[in-house]
Amino acid sequence: MHREQPIYLDFAAATPLDKSVLAAMQPYLADKFYNPSAIYLAAKRVRDDLESARRDTAQLIGARPAEIIFTAGGTEANNLAIRGVMNRFPDSQIIVSAVEHESVIVPAQCYNHKFAQVDSSGRVDLVALADAITEKTVMVSIMYANNEIGTVQPIRQIADAINQVRLKRRKTANRLPLYLHTDATQAANYLDLHIARLGVSLITLNGGKIYGPKQSGALFVAKDVELESLILGGGQERGLRSGTENMAAVIGFAAALSIAQTARRGETARLEKLQQHFFQLLTEHFPDVTINGNQKHRLPNNVHVTFSGIDNERLLIELDRSGVLAAAGSACSASSSSPSHVLRAIGLSDEQARSSVRFTMGRSTTSSQINQTVRALAGLVK
Repeated sequence: MHREQPIYLDFAAATPLDKSVLAAMQPYLADKFYNPSAIYLAAKRVRDDLESARRDTAQLIGARPAEIIFTAGGTEANNLAIRGVMNRFPDSQIIVSAVEHESVIVPAQCYNHKFAQVDSSGRVDLVALADAITEKTVMVSIMYANNEIGTVQPIRQIADAINQVRLKRRKTANRLPLYLHTDATQAANYLDLHIARLGVSLITLNGGKIYGPKQSGALFVAKDVELESLILGGGQERGLRSGTENMAAVIGFAAALSIAQTARRGETARLEKLQQHFFQLLTEHFPDVTINGNQKHRLPNNVHVTFSGIDNERLLIELDRSGVLAAAGSACSASSSSPSHVLRAIGLSDEQARSSVRFTMGRSTTSSQINQTVRALAGLVK
């Protein structure tokens, strides 16, 4: 079935650059190369474009422009959120879910931390999370939507629970703040990002997952959040992220976020139909297949399945030869020989984890491609 143009089903790992985003970026790669901090008129015009992109990004999520910090991607934003808060409150505690991306888990492990457990579908237990919060907890970080199994978390309900803790603290001598951070890297294409409706203090966004440039992103930081900078120097980005601004990346990120949020309802509806079609074909062809993740609260582009007894690495190699590009899990940890911590957290054995495959669809995915993918699987999975 091999074709010159492969069927790409790994949009959770990387998305192609949208043509209109590229067009918006191009002037800043050549003609508008000026440093936004310079004092001459051409540089001031670039500074105006930078602040315009900040305003546009803020408006899309219901924030103030001053609350947007541009970063070089989601990993930096997550590190700034977690390390920036925890360095400010070194004697406090952070709680993260057991299914977070490594860019949340690894920095959290540098501090006094707890893991919030999840159920077999990957959803955080709200009661257990509330019980885990102590008088020393300063931050809770729960991802909006999981990058491996697609499960969407109840962020609003988590925010409400955290607010109850805040109210109780106000009645005591405990003046420690309690912040809710969410990594919305995978959510921005399909879910509402409005901060008031979510009730969050910090949000991580990543351009490379929304058809923008890689190494672009932003961190929303509410005005009352106390945060220490990680990169010191010229004081750019309110002193929280020093370094000459990458204007092409900033402009590209802002344009990509606007396109994603404008089109999200229509694209979600389209992908939900493809997703159900994919699930139906898989269960028809493979009676023993297991669909992982929450069936109701799920990203519309995510299909994560376990083929019992199949080696996923071998299967992915054979799929590649058949013209289908998929993944075993997070691309950031693909080189690790250990089974996915996400799949372990939802109760899968190491053997089941090593028999699991992730397909993630995107704007170019068609029903015909799904049909071809299942036919390729049928020839490979015995």
